[in-house]
Amino acid sequence: MRIADVLRSKGSAVSTVAPEDSMGEVLRAIAERNLGALPVVDGDRLVGIVSERDVVRRLHSHGAALLDARVAEVMTTEVVTCSPDDGVGDLARIMTDRRVRHLPVIVDGALAGIVSIGDLVKARMDMLEQEREQLESYIAQ
Repeated sequence: MRIADVLRSKGSAVSTVAPEDSMGEVLRAIAERNLGALPVVDGDRLVGIVSERDVVRRLHSHGAALLDARVAEVMTTEVVTCSPDDGVGDLARIMTDRRVRHLPVIVDGALAGIVSIGDLVKARMDMLEQEREQLESYIAQ
């Protein structure tokens, strides 16, 4: 199974923020939309990602002043990305090794979606269920 299949199932809509947005706005979006991370875009270009982990680490070091900070001051700039042609199994391993939970999907340099480790686990479980059903069907014949 490829990332394109995951996006086809879950959809490719992505909530994003801009580098100049305030972290207060980011926290509101994360809470209201139940998100774990938001890609940071400047125009059509992905320039970073801000995750719950980024927020917690900065909150620990900067306290309430974090709310007035700009996204550009907090975001992770070395973003691990993927393409729709990447395999689910390969990306699950990369996410585990790199300790990231969200991967923006990039097509021709533009943000085309985002997948989480939960999306990949669900896709893998669906694949295993299909394989089990096929094996049961084969045995029953």
